Amino acid sequence: MFTGIIEVLGTVQTINQVDTTESGGSGFSLTISDCAEILHDCHIGDSICVNGACLTVTEFTLEKGGSFKVGLAPETLERTDLGELEVGHKVNLERAMAAHTRFGGHFVQGHVDETATIVSMTPDENSLRCLFQLPPPTPERPSLLPYLIPKGYVCLDGTSLTLTQVNGEDRTFGVMLIAHTQSKIVLPMKKPGSKVNVEVDMVGKYVEKAVLAALGGTPGVESRVEQMVKKALQQRTGP
Repeated sequence: MFTGIIEVLGTVQTINQVDTTESGGSGFSLTISDCAEILHDCHIGDSICVNGACLTVTEFTLEKGGSFKVGLAPETLERTDLGELEVGHKVNLERAMAAHTRFGGHFVQGHVDETATIVSMTPDENSLRCLFQLPPPTPERPSLLPYLIPKGYVCLDGTSLTLTQVNGEDRTFGVMLIAHTQSKIVLPMKKPGSKVNVEVDMVGKYVEKAVLAALGGTPGVESRVEQMVKKALQQRTGP
């Protein structure tokens, strides 16, 4: 579990393809450097959130500025933009939250739901307005728009941010970055057309599941609620 408050910007040091003969395929390993400040209490097997994806530390060292290695599974590469990283790119890093940590963001699992495309990045005095577009929904990946509400939470590249706008018609949503945040995360380094990792607030997912269960477990929440409202009105006013 993470908070979405980025601790340090790491640097992609190496990207290597790993032969996994035993599983009949291949994968990739990623080594990230310039991050000694989050490795002093690190152990093999610990989780570190890299641009919003929860990854497992397989090697680490505090020497030469500190670095650690993680493996990238096919599911990770399919769901995230980590496959587009290049040596020298900066990445957001956050350790798993501790019990004594002040909780400044929101509940972040590090399970990326989808990637979104940056539409525009517009300066507004010393802040930055960022607009993103989600891909068209598919049966395998339904729309994330039901979980996005103005002033609600969204996690972008591992950063906990507040939604400033949501437009269901064109599948867009926006956030605003204050000057301090701009200096601490990778998003301002990206350009329109680039991808960002999106994780919606998991509380919304649980609420949806609970409502569906209460309504009989069938989809079409709007129509079911409409029927319930009509029934309640008829009981009050008569046929």
